[in-house]
Amino acid sequence: MVQIGYTMMTEQAGPRELVGHVVGAERAGFDFSVTSDHYFPWLESQGHAPYAWSVLGAAAQATERIPLMTYVTCPTTRYHPAVVAQKAATLHLLSEGRFRLGLGSGENLNEHVVGGGWPAAHVRLARLEEAVEIIRALLAGENVNHHGAHFDVENAKVWDLPDTPIPIGVAVSGDSSCELAGRLADLLIATEPRPELTSAFDRYGGAGKPKVGQLPICYDPDRDAAITRAHDQFRWFGSGWPVNSELPGPTAFAGATRFVRPEDVAESIPCGDDVEAVVEAVRPYVNAGFTEVALVQIGGEHQEPYLEWAEQKLLPALREL
Repeated sequence: MVQIGYTMMTEQAGPRELVGHVVGAERAGFDFSVTSDHYFPWLESQGHAPYAWSVLGAAAQATERIPLMTYVTCPTTRYHPAVVAQKAATLHLLSEGRFRLGLGSGENLNEHVVGGGWPAAHVRLARLEEAVEIIRALLAGENVNHHGAHFDVENAKVWDLPDTPIPIGVAVSGDSSCELAGRLADLLIATEPRPELTSAFDRYGGAGKPKVGQLPICYDPDRDAAITRAHDQFRWFGSGWPVNSELPGPTAFAGATRFVRPEDVAESIPCGDDVEAVVEAVRPYVNAGFTEVALVQIGGEHQEPYLEWAEQKLLPALREL
């Protein structure tokens, strides 16, 4: 049975609201939760970008059961991998073993703020590989001295470590990232239900490991209102990873999506209150071999009615998959 998750989307709600939402998701019966890690929203209409790790620390204390996960953190630019290892260990302790560390090569949208430029995709992937190796060594309790192609670590050691290992996920978008994930990760992360990603991950060593996907939806009893909101806040989603990772800010995303129509969004994102439409949108992930799917309810101010609907109607229907 596929597990269904809840997304704390930091681009569309403030920190206190996000914690309240994940408490509601736990109460509604979601199997796990994930949290984006942004410095900017995709579009100005989303309107938020609190610090994800503070939100996660608060969520770890406010919840009791629901697993937590970064979806995803870039450990190469805004954050040094040695700092990411320390943050992950602390959060795993605070949540009593409920945390998974999702990592990715990042987006210009968030990483440009430290002024280091935005390298080519193959360089970003090489940085990610080196970062994962550093993080794994520190989480294993090693005293790390590292002088690599992209990072230096001087006499680093994480002093507060959990007794159980922290699962590390890697976000993938093509064969090269699947090779890295299959070799170094404990789980796969992807935002598209592409069977070639899961099969490549399996081929490179990921067979039998969890595969976590993500799907945006826009619940509203008024379907037209849902389509309008999805177009206003989420029309960037269909641009694909090669575009989304390169654009530098909300203005660029607004320009890149100026010709996307509401009907285009409605074709790719389930909008309204049709449970079967969401079930059918989740099905390709199941068919592609994903073991977990995190749903994103579009609209920070529309989480409570969504959670009620999910508890009463959506989750029971998805359990049938």
